[in-house]
Amino acid sequence: MHIGVPAWMGVGRDLSSPPVVRGGVVVTWGQSTQGWDAMRVVARQADAIFEGQGWLPEAIRALDTHHLVAWSELARRRIAFAAGVRSFLQAQQDTDACVIHGRSVRNLDELCHQLERQVPVEQLIRRLDGPGSVTELLRGRDHVPGRRSVRTRVWVWSDADVLLRSDPELFSSVVDCMLGVAAEGEFGTDEGGPLQRVVFVGGTMLEAYARDRSGQFRSWATEGDAEPFWQLVSGLARPPVVARPVDLLMRPPRRKGA
Repeated sequence: MHIGVPAWMGVGRDLSSPPVVRGGVVVTWGQSTQGWDAMRVVARQADAIFEGQGWLPEAIRALDTHHLVAWSELARRRIAFAAGVRSFLQAQQDTDACVIHGRSVRNLDELCHQLERQVPVEQLIRRLDGPGSVTELLRGRDHVPGRRSVRTRVWVWSDADVLLRSDPELFSSVVDCMLGVAAEGEFGTDEGGPLQRVVFVGGTMLEAYARDRSGQFRSWATEGDAEPFWQLVSGLARPPVVARPVDLLMRPPRRKGA
């Protein structure tokens, strides 16, 4: 399987082919035609629920059809952004906000510990594929007694660049898995279950990874010459991801008439 471990991890960044940039925003997307109605409702409620954090509605709207990558050089800005998004999502009905504390994730075992805290599972084997794996946990549609059923699940992965720095190949595999399961559930099956999105938050290394065409924010992992598995099951040519700097995402909206 070809995993997009970018060249810049050891020999300098190759940004000779940058992604599409519109208004200072790095954008990469798939062929999604299905809106995420539940998240649109969430976004419309933002002003009333989180007055004073006017940037939240626009940030949440990015999740209508895309996953979100957000980066900043400043730790305090990253923390403020992740906390704002997490708190807002946790306040929404029928929405499950699952937090991955990336500072504690440097290998697969530590990632699994984080996932087990968020989604109840009988046993999580320390592997990405197969029975009892991370992929199976992410696909899980079982209702948990005593908890409301959710229509949407958003993974907020703070300090995601810690794993990228520690093990870039594993990071690429995990990204491919998370975005692939989300695409499969939204476009490749009629079995129901929550619609899923991932918000990746980190430093400038995450920005560089988002710019790399071989990385899994911009392409599915491949195995030989075969069509990528997640492309086959979802019909999407590439993962639907939008990448933006935190400062842009947290910019206060312009007042009407200003």
